[in-house]
Amino acid sequence: MSLTNGRQGNDEEKPIPSLYREKAWASPYHYHLFQNFWCPSIHVQAVDSFQKNFQAKENDVIVASFPKSGTMWLKALTFAILNHQRFSSLENHPLLTANPHELVPFLEYIFGGDIHDQIHLQTNKPEPRVFGTHTPFPSLPKSLKESNCKIIYICRNPFDNFVSAWNYFNKIKPLSLPALPLDEAFEMYCDGIIDYGPWWSHMLGYWKESIAKPNKVLFLKYDDLKKDTNFHVKRIAEFFGCPFTQEEESNGTIESIVKLCSFEKMKDLEVNKSGKVGREGIEKKNFFRKAETGDWINYFSPPMIRKLSKIVEEKLDGSGLSFNNCS
Repeated sequence: MSLTNGRQGNDEEKPIPSLYREKAWASPYHYHLFQNFWCPSIHVQAVDSFQKNFQAKENDVIVASFPKSGTMWLKALTFAILNHQRFSSLENHPLLTANPHELVPFLEYIFGGDIHDQIHLQTNKPEPRVFGTHTPFPSLPKSLKESNCKIIYICRNPFDNFVSAWNYFNKIKPLSLPALPLDEAFEMYCDGIIDYGPWWSHMLGYWKESIAKPNKVLFLKYDDLKKDTNFHVKRIAEFFGCPFTQEEESNGTIESIVKLCSFEKMKDLEVNKSGKVGREGIEKKNFFRKAETGDWINYFSPPMIRKLSKIVEEKLDGSGLSFNNCS
C-alpha cells in the first residue's frame, strides 16, 4: 500500500488539515500522514508544537527510539549512566521509586500538554536535561539537530519489533474494541503503517545521521545491547562524555547499573506494577512483557517470514544497516 493511498479524515479528527489517514492499531484513533510518517492523530499537534517551540541546550540528551524497541530500558540506562556519580548509592536511586517514562519524559507528551508544563519542564529540569522521543530524525526541531546535544537511538529486529508491538497494542486497547488480528497487523506493519512508521525510514534516518555525525548520534540495536549490556553501558557513558573511572569499573559500578535497569528488576518494582503514565494514561505494568530476542519464531508462519525478510532486504539495501536472525 502506498503511503498516499489512505483515506482523508474528517475535520473534527484532523488536528492539521489535508492529511491522509489510516486506521491505527487496536485504537479509536487514526494515523495521519504527517511529514512522511504515520503520526497518531492525538500526537500531530504535539509534534508540530515540539518542532516549533523546543529550544535545545548544548548538553541535552535525547533518547530516541522506534516504538516497542526497548525504549524504557534505554531510558533507564541513560538516566542511570548520566547520574552515576550523583546517585552513587543505588539504595535510594530514583529508578526505584519512579518509572523511566516519568524520569525521561517524551517530548511529544510535554508539547501535547499544558503550556505551563512545557515551560516548567524546559526551564526547571535539572541539567543535563534528558528527554525521550519517537519522532523521526528529519522531523526533529531545527534547534535540536543543529545543537551539540547528544542523541542516543535504539531500534529492534523488525521481526521481534512486530511481535512486541502487536502484543502491546492489543493489551492497551479500550475494552470496547476487538483485538487486532495478527494477520491484519502484519499487513499493516509490512506497509509501514504503525505508530511513527514506516519503521524502515525511521531506522534509516537515525542510522544515516549516526554515520555522518558519530559524535552526535549513537545508534544501538536491541539485540546487541541485550547480548553484551556491560560493554554498551561503558560505550554509552563514553559517548555522553561521562566515562567510568578505573575505580568505578573495579568496584562494580557498571554491573550495578545493568542490574538496576534490568527487565527483571524493573518489572518487580512496586512503582512499575501499578499506576498509569503518559498522555493516554497507560498502565505501567503493560510496558513489561518478555524482553526476549527471537520470540517472533513463535508467531511467524513460513510465508510471513519470507515476506518480511524480503521487505527488510529491499528497504535496507545499500544502507549498511542489517539485522541478524531475520530469517
